[in-house]
Amino acid sequence: MSGRRPLAALLAALGLLAAAAAHARAEELTVSVAISMKEAVEAVGRDFAAAHPGAVLRYNAGASGELAAQIEAGAPVDVFVSAGVRQMDALEAKGLLRPGSRRLFARNVLSVVVPAGAGAGLTGPAALLAPGVARIAIGNPRTVPVGEYAEASLRALGLWERLQPRLVLAENVRQVLEYVGRGEVDAGFVYATDVAVRPGRVREAFRPPGGSYPPILYPVAVVGGTRAPRLAAAFVDRLAGPAGRTVLARYGFLPPA
Repeated sequence: MSGRRPLAALLAALGLLAAAAAHARAEELTVSVAISMKEAVEAVGRDFAAAHPGAVLRYNAGASGELAAQIEAGAPVDVFVSAGVRQMDALEAKGLLRPGSRRLFARNVLSVVVPAGAGAGLTGPAALLAPGVARIAIGNPRTVPVGEYAEASLRALGLWERLQPRLVLAENVRQVLEYVGRGEVDAGFVYATDVAVRPGRVREAFRPPGGSYPPILYPVAVVGGTRAPRLAAAFVDRLAGPAGRTVLARYGFLPPA
């Protein structure tokens, strides 16, 4: 009998460890987030984790189009934060989002930035045609929402075709910021919230007219294949709720109209 007790205790301990491991896996949350929102969402995530002991948040940041393609390909993602409505619409149309989980939670505006200490004469869209503005970085409009907005603005202002030879396409908005910060381009289209990410390296030259591009809205949703639907829904509620809005405001994001 004495030999059976240690064995029973060992089996019980192993069972508890297995249950704990399963619980730990269930508490993991993978958030695919538009890179322009990375720092703000991580800040919300820290508060969320503090309020949900045992929750582990992992982040996958990139261009919204690329993140959406990953979800379509079956990537294990629980929450998708997009910088564009089109990418979220595509996933929803294919039934890849959890019904009823989608929320609009933030808004942004376009900004044209130049290297710090340069571009003194760049005061409006027409100035992009000046001979001294040889290279202009924008996100690839096919996959990067900020590129879509930049193209829409330039088309509305009658500048798109004329500026084609000067455009440098980037993989995401932060790459645009890097190009400008390193002086590899003369100007770049980013979000207003990105300017503070590279203090001392870039400065805002001007903001394109708001009516020249669609509203920049950030939607969030729980991905249909999530393994932690309750935790994912709670995170979406936190991000889109009053606590999340307070954090987002610190990073310069506006509430949705």
